[in-house]
Amino acid sequence: MPYAYEPVDDLATAVQRITLTSSDSDYIDQLIPVIKDARKSSNTNQLLGTFTQIAAERESEIERICNSNHQEFISSVNQLLRVREGTVRLTTEILSLNQSIQASTEKLAQQKKALVDSRSVRQNIDDTTNALNSCLDVLRLANQVHDLLAKKKHYAALRALDELRNVHLREVSRYKIAEMIEKSVPATQRLIAEAVMSDLNMWLYRIREASQYLGEVAFYHTEMRRMRFKERAQEDPHLAKFKLNSAMELVADEMDEFDLLHNEETETNIEFGPLFECMHIHETLGQSDQFRAEYAATRRKQKELLIPASLNLLDPDEAELSSLLECITGFAVIEKATMMKTDNFRATVDVDELWDSMCQSAILLISKALNSIESDEKLLKIKGRIGLFIQTMDRWGYSINSLNSLVLTIFHKYAQLLKRRFSDDFQEIVSTDDYMPMPINSIDEYDKVINVSWYTPEVSRDELSFPCVLPFSQMYPLCCIDIRNFLNQIYLFSDESFERSAVIDETLHTSLDELLCENVCKSLVDRLSSQYPGQIVQILTNLEHFETACAELQKLLFEARSSNSASGPIVLHALEQFRAGKKTAEKRIFELVNSKIDDLIETAEYDWMASTAPDEPSPYMQELTRYLSVNMNSVLLGLPTEIKELIYFDALSHAASMIMDLPLDPGVRRISPSATHALAMDVTFLLNFVDSLANPALKENLDELVQTVALMQTKDPDEFFDVSQANKKYGRVDRANGAILLEKVREGAAATPPPVVSSRSDAFATFGSRFGINRNKD
Repeated sequence: MPYAYEPVDDLATAVQRITLTSSDSDYIDQLIPVIKDARKSSNTNQLLGTFTQIAAERESEIERICNSNHQEFISSVNQLLRVREGTVRLTTEILSLNQSIQASTEKLAQQKKALVDSRSVRQNIDDTTNALNSCLDVLRLANQVHDLLAKKKHYAALRALDELRNVHLREVSRYKIAEMIEKSVPATQRLIAEAVMSDLNMWLYRIREASQYLGEVAFYHTEMRRMRFKERAQEDPHLAKFKLNSAMELVADEMDEFDLLHNEETETNIEFGPLFECMHIHETLGQSDQFRAEYAATRRKQKELLIPASLNLLDPDEAELSSLLECITGFAVIEKATMMKTDNFRATVDVDELWDSMCQSAILLISKALNSIESDEKLLKIKGRIGLFIQTMDRWGYSINSLNSLVLTIFHKYAQLLKRRFSDDFQEIVSTDDYMPMPINSIDEYDKVINVSWYTPEVSRDELSFPCVLPFSQMYPLCCIDIRNFLNQIYLFSDESFERSAVIDETLHTSLDELLCENVCKSLVDRLSSQYPGQIVQILTNLEHFETACAELQKLLFEARSSNSASGPIVLHALEQFRAGKKTAEKRIFELVNSKIDDLIETAEYDWMASTAPDEPSPYMQELTRYLSVNMNSVLLGLPTEIKELIYFDALSHAASMIMDLPLDPGVRRISPSATHALAMDVTFLLNFVDSLANPALKENLDELVQTVALMQTKDPDEFFDVSQANKKYGRVDRANGAILLEKVREGAAATPPPVVSSRSDAFATFGSRFGINRNKD
C-alpha cells in the first residue's frame, strides 16, 4: 500500500523516519515529498546535511559493531566465502542442471506444442464433425420434406420445411449449406403448392366427373320429397295449399334426413379434404388471395366444360337435357357446399355469377332446341325435367327467376302446339260429321255421351228406351271431349314447380276462345252454304248446344282459374259467335225454305182470263202445303219449337207475299172471275192448312192475302174506297194494290161471261164466310 506522507517541520525527524522504511519503494515514496518540501522552503542544503549526519552516524555504529565483533565477523566472512564457494559450485551445477532442464523443457515445449496442435486439430475435427452432423441433419430434414411430398403429406412437408427453416437452419447459419438450403426453400414451397394444387385439380376433376351423378341423386331426392309431401297432403288437406320447398314442407320432411354428399344408399361420398388442405397450405404460405383467385378461375373453366355446344331435345328419353341439368345441379351443389364448409373462401357473388352464367347458357341452348319440337307431349316431358331442376335448385337457395321465364316460354309453345293439334282435330271432326241426330244404342253409350257433353236431357235416364236419338250430331260430343282434353292438358302443365297462374288462365281462355270461334263456329257457319235443309237444321241444333257449352265453360273456367288472377267473370267471345251463327243458320233455313217456296210458286200456271173455275186447288198449292208439312215434321223436326214457328211464320209470310205478287204482275192486265175463283180456292186451301197447325198467330201472315182475294171477289168495289168500310173489311190491303187489282178484275169481268161455280163447293161462300163477307149484300 503506498505510504501516506504527512509533512513535518523537523527534517531530522523526517529523514530518520525515511531511513527506517522497510522497502525501497516506501523509501522513495517518503523521500520525494521531503525533497519537494525542502525545495519549497529552500532547505535543500539542510536536508543534505541531515542525510550526511545520519550516514556518519550509521557508519560510526557499523564501525562500533564491527570493532566489537571482529573475530566473529572474520569467521563469518570466511564461512561466507566457503558458502560462496559452495554457492558458486551449486550455481555451476544449477546452471548445468538448468541447461539440462532447459533442453528437456524445449523438448517438452515441442511436445506440448505438438499436443496443443493435435488438440486444436482434434477440436477442429470435432467441430467439423459436429458441423457435418448438423448439416446432415438439415439435409435429412430437407430430404424428409421431399419424402413427405412424395407421400402426398403436403401439410406435414410444409411443417417440416418450416421447422427446417426456422430452427435447424439457424444452427448451421454460418455454413454455406444453410444459405443454399435457405435459397431452395421458396422453390420447395412452390413444389408443395404445386403438388397440393395438382391433388386439388385431381379432386376438382373427380367432382366434375361426379357432378352428373350427384345431380341425378339430387333429382331423385327431390322426387322422393315430392312423393312424401303428396302423401302427407292427402292425409292432411291443410298441407295441400303449401308447395315443395316451403317452410311447412321442410318442417314436415325434417325427419327424413338425406345427406346428398355422403350417402351410403346412393354411394355418394364427396370429401373436401384436398380443398381444405390446399386452403390451409396456401394460407400458411401467405397465398390465400392468390389461391382463392386461382380456384375461382378453375371453377369458371370447369363451368364452361359442362355446357355443350348444342342440345338435342328430340331423343326419346331427354337424355341430353337430363345430362345437362344434372351436371349443372351437381356443379352448383358443390359450390353451395363449399360455401357452407369454408369461411369467406367462395364469395356469394362469385357463386351466384357462376349459377347465372350456367342458367343463361342452358336457357339459350334449350330455347334454340325448342324450335325443333313439334310435339306437345314432348314439351310436357321437357317441362317436367326442368321443373324438377327448378325445385332442386330452389331447395339449395339459388335464384330460379330466369328458369321460371324459360318454363313460361315453354308453356307458350306448348299452348301453341296444343292449339294447333286440337285445331286439326276440330277441323277433322267438323268436316267428317254426318250432320244427323246422334243414335244411341245402349245405356253405357248414353252415359258416356252425357258425361262428356254439356247437355241436359229432357227425358230422365230411367225413362229412356234404346235405341234412341240425341238432338245433336256426333261432332258435338267429340268436340266436347276435345275441349275437356284441351283444358286438362293445359292445366297438366301446371304443377308445384309452375303454379296455375294468370298466364295459364289467360292463355287457356284466349286459346279455347279462338279454337271455338275459328275451328268450330266458323267451320259450321261455312257449311251453311249447303243446299240441304236437313244439314242446315242439324248445324243450327249443334250451334245451339255449343252455345250452351260455352255458357258452362265460362263457369268452369271461372271456378278453375287461380284465385290470385280472379278479377271478374270469364267471357268467351265464342258464345256470341255461336249465337250469331244460330241467327245465320236460321236465316239460311229461311232462305232455303223461301227459295223452295219461290220455286213452287213460280210453277203456278193461272189462266187469268179463264172462263171456267177449277174443281180443286192448283198443283203448286198442294205441293207447297205438302212441302211445308213434310219439311216441318221431318227435316225441321229437331228444331226448337220457337224456331220452327219462326220458320213457319216467315215461310207463310213469304208465300203470301209471292202469291200476292202473281195477280199484281204487270203482265197480268185482266183477271176473269174464274181466275179469281181459282186464286181464292188456293188461298182457302192454304188457310185450311194453317188452321191444321193450331197456331192462330200464323194466320196473321195471311190476312193481307185473304183480304186482298176477298176484295177481288167483292160485288161492291166501292166499299174499298169507303174508309170506314175498308178499315173493317180490308184494313190489311194495300191501297194502291187494291185499286190495281179491282181494276184488273173489273176489266176481266167485262171481257168474260160469269164464272161457273163448281158443284163440289161454293168457293166464294166458303171464303166469304170465314171473314164475314155476305155475297148477297147489295
